[in-house]
Amino acid sequence: MFVKNLLPVVFLSAFLFSILFYKQALGLNLLIFEAFFVIFLLLSKQLNFSNKLQMICAVGFLLTAIFTVLTHSTFSYIIHFIAVLVYVGILSYPFAKSIINIFFISIISIFQSQIEFFRNITTSKVKGKSLGKAIWKFRIFLIPAVIIFLFVAIYKASNPIFDKLTVNLGSVFQNVFNLIFSDIEFLFVMTFLLGLLISNILLFRTKNPSIEQHDSGSSDLLIRNRKKNSKGFGTVSLKYEFKAAMFLLIILNAILLILNVTDIYLVWFNFEWDGQTLKQFVHEGTYLLILSILISIAIVLYFFRGNINFYKKNKLLKKLSYLWLFQNAILAISVGFRNYWYIEYFALAYKRIGVILFLILTLYGLYSVFVKIKKSKSGFYLFRTNALALYIVLVLSSIVNWDSFIAKYNFSHANEAFLHFDYVAHLSNKSLPYLDKSISELNEIEKIQKEKFAYETDFMNANEYYSFIQSKKIAFKKNWESKGFLSWNLPEYVAYNKIFK
Repeated sequence: MFVKNLLPVVFLSAFLFSILFYKQALGLNLLIFEAFFVIFLLLSKQLNFSNKLQMICAVGFLLTAIFTVLTHSTFSYIIHFIAVLVYVGILSYPFAKSIINIFFISIISIFQSQIEFFRNITTSKVKGKSLGKAIWKFRIFLIPAVIIFLFVAIYKASNPIFDKLTVNLGSVFQNVFNLIFSDIEFLFVMTFLLGLLISNILLFRTKNPSIEQHDSGSSDLLIRNRKKNSKGFGTVSLKYEFKAAMFLLIILNAILLILNVTDIYLVWFNFEWDGQTLKQFVHEGTYLLILSILISIAIVLYFFRGNINFYKKNKLLKKLSYLWLFQNAILAISVGFRNYWYIEYFALAYKRIGVILFLILTLYGLYSVFVKIKKSKSGFYLFRTNALALYIVLVLSSIVNWDSFIAKYNFSHANEAFLHFDYVAHLSNKSLPYLDKSISELNEIEKIQKEKFAYETDFMNANEYYSFIQSKKIAFKKNWESKGFLSWNLPEYVAYNKIFK
């Protein structure tokens, strides 16, 4: 049962949003608001789990909604809002094949839903009369009012006597305005308007025929494009391209084999740290190797973009491409080893975790290219599967409380790995129980750190770190105790109770 008139539901949703978010930080209120949205979908029979993609989008939406309260990080909120957009898109077009198309439908719907809201407002009737016509007729009073105001302003500026006669006119209008609007809280009004915009996006979902047509017309299978040419130029050019691909992949495989053998020997099994910061070893090296992997994928995709897939003599080229992809997977693992050694000696940080996630996606991307070549899949297949993989990885990574994980790991490995006081000190409040150390513990850690990592830098010392964390605890206590129930979240609640109770 779909709701015929959504306007009452939209205004009710906006009012609920205002109550939940007025002068409140994000927390339990977001989960409550979205729970009502899910209940509405259930009651109006709009929930649909008839295919795998709908199920994935729904689980992603619900999982990230719950974990905004359970992890309460900026990252979890960003991923959740992406999940909301994706879910709105699948609700608008349940038969979608690609999560990319769903996302684009949802982005366009953000603006179209506001237009749809105003269209519904103007076409609705009050006591049998069209509200739109009433608003349109009101223009007859608005235009004269603007003209009167314009002429009063001109006369005031040009005639000193008229200006004196109307000198109190502004204050009279101000007093009338204050009298009418004195009891209206404009922050609440702004919250209501924001709630209205968001409710429109969730409820006035619009379709996009062009994207839907493109999506429905796309296929995972590559279609052979037969070119008729009496002189046979098409066949000749295909043979030249085939020979160029063979030559290029033979040379590139030979070069990469040398690099991989070197990395396996030096990085995998015989790495020795001699006290260097590893910045060049990891940062520049990792970024360049990742770039080379992406270029490698692009090269293979270029050659297998069309009719070479159907060329009868392409078996050797396919085997060279499989070897090239396999060697790039080895290269990706080498990047992983570089990152591993960086973590081993310099502990965890956001970027190092990001490299791990990126490498997982890279390995899957290489596998998907292998499937594309082996089974003659299309470019649509690649974009569809890799976008879905990206979505799943982002959703799963958003359920981890990374700040607390980093704080626990870095302090527990302070005897072996470099502990950057400046970095961990600025982790979020929910990690405070793992950052709060006694001055004697910190002095002991600093002593070990100076023996192992004798760097001449202006890093925060133990005393500075201790003072910073004590100030941070005071600010956190004040902030948490000022929060209402609607701003509640689990990690800060746990942190507060661990520190102060």
